[in-house]
Amino acid sequence: MPPFVRILSALLVCSSLLACGEESSADPAPDSPSADVATSDAQVAIDGSETTDETISDAETTPGCAPAAPWEPGTPIFVEVTDDWGLDGVTGHTFSVVDYDGDGWQDIFVRHGQGELDFKDYAPGVWLLRNTGGGTFEDQTESSGILTRRVPNAEAPWRPVHVAVFGDVNNDGHLDLFAAFGTPAEMGIETPDLFLGQGDGTFALGPAESMLRREGLVNSPDGAAWTDYDRDGYLDLWVAHHDVNVNGNPQPLADRLYHGDGEGMFLDFSSKTGVVTFPWGDLTKLNAGQGHSWAWSAAACDLNHDGTPELLAASYGRAPNVLWQGVRDAAGEVTFLNRGVASGYAYDHREDWTDNWSAQCYCTDNPDAEDCHLVTEPIDPQICAGLKASFGENMRWNHGGDREPWRLAGNSGTTLCADLDSDGDLDLFTNEIVHGDVGSSSDPSEILVNTGEADVRFERPGPEATGVHREHPPYVYWDHGDMTSAVLDVDNDGLLDIYLSASDYVGNRGLLYHQKSPLWFEEVSVDDSFEHNRSYGAVAADFDRDGDLDLLVGHSHMRCEPNGPNDCYPTRQVRLFENVIGQDGHWIQLELVGGAGTNRSAIGAQVTVTTPERVQMREVSGGWGKGGYQSGLILHVGLGDACEAQVSIRWPNAELATEEHSLAAGARYRIVQGEAPSKTAP
Repeated sequence: MPPFVRILSALLVCSSLLACGEESSADPAPDSPSADVATSDAQVAIDGSETTDETISDAETTPGCAPAAPWEPGTPIFVEVTDDWGLDGVTGHTFSVVDYDGDGWQDIFVRHGQGELDFKDYAPGVWLLRNTGGGTFEDQTESSGILTRRVPNAEAPWRPVHVAVFGDVNNDGHLDLFAAFGTPAEMGIETPDLFLGQGDGTFALGPAESMLRREGLVNSPDGAAWTDYDRDGYLDLWVAHHDVNVNGNPQPLADRLYHGDGEGMFLDFSSKTGVVTFPWGDLTKLNAGQGHSWAWSAAACDLNHDGTPELLAASYGRAPNVLWQGVRDAAGEVTFLNRGVASGYAYDHREDWTDNWSAQCYCTDNPDAEDCHLVTEPIDPQICAGLKASFGENMRWNHGGDREPWRLAGNSGTTLCADLDSDGDLDLFTNEIVHGDVGSSSDPSEILVNTGEADVRFERPGPEATGVHREHPPYVYWDHGDMTSAVLDVDNDGLLDIYLSASDYVGNRGLLYHQKSPLWFEEVSVDDSFEHNRSYGAVAADFDRDGDLDLLVGHSHMRCEPNGPNDCYPTRQVRLFENVIGQDGHWIQLELVGGAGTNRSAIGAQVTVTTPERVQMREVSGGWGKGGYQSGLILHVGLGDACEAQVSIRWPNAELATEEHSLAAGARYRIVQGEAPSKTAP
């Protein structure tokens, strides 16, 4: 726990019932934001509407603030409002939630997966949906300009988009967009690109010379995250790459770190900052986690609270996850150290390959092969015959390499950074595809608890120890397709909950886990949550601004089996579920605006919220996950029984400037760096 958090906790004796009576906000800095930062009482959105702010100087006791009734099983949490909000016909599973037009309401950018578009139909498969604030969304996809191509194509005039993350790269107050897909031959060559927000709800292509476009180079981006790794006040971009097909064989690509100049130009600083990996081949490098990641997702967050973010790439194909630990020297230069294996993120401790069905079948056929004497469990010959029929004679087993540590890693999808144990630092939640035939070495989805050390390290208590666990389906062969998930506090009790988006396989459905006590979760029944089969994709945000987090979920059509349980729905229709219980609890929301020396989106800002019950950490995220998920730049914090909270903001600038405020529950606050908070309407 950071030292200042312990100090704040000690000072909270007088804070639970009344304000301590002192001005808590920091004095405005001499170089605080000028005219480019909105500081007036009225903010004007692009549609001409106004949102009124009320400037406050210290905590205001919430009138009639009573203890919040805890949620109990038997009380439904969500109600579906998909049709009511005008989402009928919108399909997909990758979501960026942002207020792209600046009117105070959370909008949605929906995409399909890269392998799920039918190019022959030339349908874009993306939706930019504007939240009107009146309980409905409007389709602004074409008028926004986000489908603009650089390479003309009369048959397909729109741009395909799979990876997308929003952030203000030029600090002009308008969100910009990084959009990428790859280079499918059917669509013509279209590179990753930057779209600059114009301030009127539209976007225009950024500089053609930017290196993030990788023009003329092979691309396979599968995740991206904005971050200001060197704290120069301008956003940089971390892009995780998957693979390319070379003579019928998948070859992973190197991930890339791009440095932004604040005007839309980006240079590839991967080698300059030490972000270097190697093609697969050398077992020593692969076991050390130094091979290309074969990434399915990206994330960037400050895990050791030193002000420099860590860069994460979650890897598919039973390859090690990669964690780059940021190190900043006295001159402000940042380099990254590969600490995936040392931190415990690369792969887990489950390395017993002898209960892998394919290994057992191989050793049955080759009893004298190296280490086959370790396989003591007999296996049904019919199982081996089935594996050979499905996967060929090798049965997905390479005896020479599959016993190595790097091949005993997981099939990792999204990794989320979140303070899951409420101790003031960020932990991880990894999502994994698990096949029953692989045995105990198949890494499950689980919480990685941050130990709080200067050199990042995690402990894995395991799904059974945290309750984020389910029994295997009642048939011999089973799969868990946990590629994505969402972390949210459904009842505003101050403990984060998990919605696990199990997908793509027979019997898979979304699972909601409620955190009953620190690091102990209990599954919520579908009667109290909702039933959603093959729930690929999820993001939580307060779409109706009532003080709780709603949930948007997607649906996959991969591996549909009409005769199996939890089969695919007729379409990939997205579904929106309104939270109907959280608004009765205590909460605060924080919209941070960076000032001089800080990126305007405040991406990378860390906020510590302290109440008599607990300490919670939040970080403004620039995107995570497979395809790039965002849940808005507004931080939501449940307060439990507390009527107010002590809020410490550490801004991501060179000095790591810190401000402290006492804030009353039940409101959204807009905090411009160096200024007093202003309260906006719930």
